[in-house]
Amino acid sequence: MEVKVKYELEFPFHASPSLLYQYISTPSGLSEWFADNVNSRGELFTFIWDDSEEKAKLMAKRAGERVKFRWLDEDGNDTEYFFEIKIMEDEITKDVSIVIVDFAEEDEIDESKLLWENQISDLKHVLGSV
Repeated sequence: MEVKVKYELEFPFHASPSLLYQYISTPSGLSEWFADNVNSRGELFTFIWDDSEEKAKLMAKRAGERVKFRWLDEDGNDTEYFFEIKIMEDEITKDVSIVIVDFAEEDEIDESKLLWENQISDLKHVLGSV
């Protein structure tokens, strides 16, 4: 298995951090833009896209600020890979943005970034923040 590379993306938003937080931290919010369906049992989240299903454990969560999920392998064990969604607000201008931290194989980084851009675009449409 190839080693994955960590990368970060930032997207400006016209929405309040508290509203954004609902869409990045709850199964119902995530299923509106991130995956076709999201289920959770406590800290265990199942993300469903078409015919594929991925499981992740909620590793960290800070109200109005961030969520971090660690991907699990087929056997339900932690992997070394995670994705994090952080909400940043400039103290002076009050500009809000979302920072994504994720991992991808070297030859799939561009594709992975494009996927995030599409998903964030979906989130902006859901929020009316286009």
